[in-house]
Amino acid sequence: MPADAVNGESYDLVVIGGGVNGTGIAADATGRGLKVLLCEMNDLASATSSNSSKLIHGGLRYLEYYQFRLVREALAEREVLLKNAPHIISPLRFQLPHRPHLRPAWMIRAGLFLYDNLAKRTTLAKSKAIKFSEDSPLKATMRQGFEYSDGFVDDARLVVCNALAAAKGGATIKVRTKCTSAKRVDNGWRIELQDQQGNKTTVLATAIANAAGPWVASLFDQAFTIKSPKSIRLVKGSHIIVPRLHSQPQAYILQNEDSRIVFVIPYEDNFSLIGTTDVDYHGDPSLVAIDKEEQDYLIQVSNQHFKTQIRTADIVRTYSGVRPLLNDEADSAQAVSRDYSFEVQTNAGEYPLLSVFGGKITTYRKLSEAAVDKLCQFFPKAGAAWTKDSVLPGGDFSDKQHLQASLEQQYPWLASSLITRYVRSYGTLCQQFLTGKTAVADLGPDFGAGLYQLEVDYLINQEWAMCLEDVIWRRTKMGMYLSTEQKQQLDQYLQKATASAQKLLEKDHRDQLLAS
Repeated sequence: MPADAVNGESYDLVVIGGGVNGTGIAADATGRGLKVLLCEMNDLASATSSNSSKLIHGGLRYLEYYQFRLVREALAEREVLLKNAPHIISPLRFQLPHRPHLRPAWMIRAGLFLYDNLAKRTTLAKSKAIKFSEDSPLKATMRQGFEYSDGFVDDARLVVCNALAAAKGGATIKVRTKCTSAKRVDNGWRIELQDQQGNKTTVLATAIANAAGPWVASLFDQAFTIKSPKSIRLVKGSHIIVPRLHSQPQAYILQNEDSRIVFVIPYEDNFSLIGTTDVDYHGDPSLVAIDKEEQDYLIQVSNQHFKTQIRTADIVRTYSGVRPLLNDEADSAQAVSRDYSFEVQTNAGEYPLLSVFGGKITTYRKLSEAAVDKLCQFFPKAGAAWTKDSVLPGGDFSDKQHLQASLEQQYPWLASSLITRYVRSYGTLCQQFLTGKTAVADLGPDFGAGLYQLEVDYLINQEWAMCLEDVIWRRTKMGMYLSTEQKQQLDQYLQKATASAQKLLEKDHRDQLLAS
């Protein structure tokens, strides 16, 4: 490890990027004994990692592009993640209406056979052919189809859980802190960091992991001042959320005339999540947003299939993300590979820079493990890979039903619906703000829909939440239920609470500068 930091700490590894890959790498490396710092210029999961289709899946449609290795790895990881994060990942059954003029039945059967058997399947039920009954939410013209299994994930909380795992192992997590410069010096990497208040810190590191997602290539120009070894293709994926199209528990995968597929997924009990699009994107990733053409496209696909018809006025929320995919010169955005690649650059065999290109949320753990394996070549004392059999924070329970029953017995004064939300958001982590409480009054004021002050304080103090969006869209999905007035009141509380916390941080920063 580099010996002398300039006015900050020395680290084995600095990870740039607080998305699922960055936090996954930080957690894995910390667990192997490395001293790690992670910096994220905004909030954790504030870009691509909170704007996915919320699926842990093998990628059925990738079989059409012969991406068998990627699908096999993703299917194997699906089993690992269902076991290691049972609070935020749940099995989900999908139905696929058969439209013979788009894909023949034999092709779908063959694809589903591969999907069932490319990797060991222990948790999920196998696929089968089905007939739609009169009570199906689909139009009467759709009479036959197929059914298979995948998983649903709270993507933003997956990121937070990995950051918590890294912090528990000793990693330093710095949100709203940008890497402005990274240069090789005699004893490692000299890295300049700047937070959103303008405070600057210099740290030294033996290695850097560039996991900046959509910014992975541009970071070479802005911070490293060297040429990126690979190019990426930015692809925008947009979703709409509407009142729930049906009351049944299954999701749907819809085939469209353009050969694309669209998911319709039960979301937050009362809504349906519809997406995604695949559109090449050339702007600033932080400014990505759905356009009218994408909205119309998703509405049209939904209306072609479901009895319940929707229109633009029914949309209650939209979101868009930019996927940083390897530029494989594919003809269309939908055909670009979702596989990942690493590039490790070294200076005379030491002080590596590892950059992550591509990837998908389902394979983040495997990607992180492989990335740290490469970095550990430079750290001979590092431990072995460990994350495959380790539950994420909050996931240390047998199943949701037993945890729900246990919490209801322990806190009989809590509404069952609120406990259900705690279980699927926090798992056993909810005990951190519930332990010792004996009445609803102990939770503090209710900001609306059961979002109590004690939960908000926990998110500020333990999960790096600072602003309204952090709380109501990434740490929770309470933004779906709070009124405009309730959001304003919560925002005011957060501003006061985080201002006090910021004063303490600034004092610590001044003390560090004086001591250096």
